[in-house]
Amino acid sequence: MNRIIVAALIFASCMLAPAWSQAAAGTERTVEESYLQDSLENMIIREQAYAESRDMKMLAIQFAKNAVDEGRTGPELQKSLEYLALETTMTIVRSGGVGRIINNFPDVRREACLLLGEFKTVEAKDALLKVALADNEPMVIAAAIRSIGKIGLMDGDDVTQTIASIVKRFDVLFPDNTLAYESLIAIEALADANKGIKDPAVIATINLIAEGNYVKPVKDMAKEVKLKLMKYSAGGK
Repeated sequence: MNRIIVAALIFASCMLAPAWSQAAAGTERTVEESYLQDSLENMIIREQAYAESRDMKMLAIQFAKNAVDEGRTGPELQKSLEYLALETTMTIVRSGGVGRIINNFPDVRREACLLLGEFKTVEAKDALLKVALADNEPMVIAAAIRSIGKIGLMDGDDVTQTIASIVKRFDVLFPDNTLAYESLIAIEALADANKGIKDPAVIATINLIAEGNYVKPVKDMAKEVKLKLMKYSAGGK
């Protein structure tokens, strides 16, 4: 383990102990104590995220999840998660500089994508769109699409067009039930957040899933989402 990271962990545990003790005792922290705890936490997560080993990256994910669960979703944490989600898309590390890729951890990228769904920002949405378009692992792409839907932001048709193109691409090559289902979940969430979706490509995507080579629960879900979109189109809720 990198010595800097070890030192940071030891230092942070010593510095954060009083703040955690206060929280356990039900006492309030000062603004300075809160800032110190959050800053140290973000520093540790960042160092772990940029470490080479999968174990350290998964530790960063766990720390990030704790922060998100407790409502700490600041820009520094978001940047660390974006880095983890986009690794191998934006940053490739090879053995000896020319050998096999050694930073390809799909499970890390998947978890980072799921956590980014808690950040209701344009930047998080854009990072997830990049993952969905560039990653080559269906489970990572599915997680990115689910979180895009959870964020709920749409600027024009960029989000819906991306989802439609991904479903179509996989449908031609190898239909993936999980990816199709998560795409439907995202479409439904986007429709709820925006009182409907006008992009015709979305209906075409839903029809593709409903009539395609997918398991019955996925096809049934497609029909339900289509009905909901039709209700929004008719002015219903």
